[in-house]
Amino acid sequence: MADVGREVVASALGGPEVLRVREVEPRAPGPGEVQIRVHAAGVNPWDWKSYAPGAGARPPVRLGLEVAGVVQAVGPGVRWYSPGDEVVAWPVTGGYADVVTAPHQVLVRRPERLDVVQAAGLLAAGVAAAHAVEATGVGDDDVVLVHGAAGGVGRAAVQLAVLRGARVVATASGGWHDCLRRFGAEPVTYGPGLLDRVREVEGRVGRVSVAIDAAGSPEALDTSVTLVADRSRIATLVALDRAADLGVLALGHGAGADPGTDVRDAARSQLAALAADGSLDVLVSGTYPLEEAAAAHVRSREGHAGGKLVLLTR
Repeated sequence: MADVGREVVASALGGPEVLRVREVEPRAPGPGEVQIRVHAAGVNPWDWKSYAPGAGARPPVRLGLEVAGVVQAVGPGVRWYSPGDEVVAWPVTGGYADVVTAPHQVLVRRPERLDVVQAAGLLAAGVAAAHAVEATGVGDDDVVLVHGAAGGVGRAAVQLAVLRGARVVATASGGWHDCLRRFGAEPVTYGPGLLDRVREVEGRVGRVSVAIDAAGSPEALDTSVTLVADRSRIATLVALDRAADLGVLALGHGAGADPGTDVRDAARSQLAALAADGSLDVLVSGTYPLEEAAAAHVRSREGHAGGKLVLLTR
């Protein structure tokens, strides 16, 4: 019999108070699957949205989309991973656990220089940002407007655009401006009057040619379509319901959005390499033991975490 481990589930629909830690026997890997001993699991908004009232899920809901850990068993047909390999995986089902089993295609090796905690917070936001930067064709002659630059996707998009040689204007609250300057962006405070503030910055950095919306506010897309002449170079990852009406790109899942499967798959190893050599900063603002997942969700839902939150199993 396999060792019994722990996993966090939502026992009902509701708020973080419904989270429970239960014992579970890890599932052995089937054909093409890998069993991972989880060391760290990233916390994402999707985790707590998945068990919110009206989410449509049937409890118990297993939580956790991204993990970092070590391979402890492989199923038939898996050739590229062996027990003992350090890996990062996204997307998985039930990553808030001591052990998780996932298809080998969602894994990437964790470089030695990439800290396991940062690795656990890298892929969910990173692949979304990489998709947006690729879909809008960001290049070294562009000025890119990134909305929601204080969030995980926005921070990654800022850095990836800068790495491509673009100039970046990043919207965020004032408390994030120094951080965004460190990433190489020109920060602008979001809120009423955003269009005028961005136009003022354009006088220093040039005209905005690309916009990436990781905020979802009406103001973000309204500002983008006013400034960017080519609407095929405007992408939203959140305001999917408005994308078709405005003629801009909808990226992700749902509402007819482009899932970018090939782009996101290819981004895993690239992101791991960039994070390992310090070119991409994964800002982790807090860690919690696995059994304190509810406290992590309370903080995440408040929206003031200031960076990625990660659960630790050891």
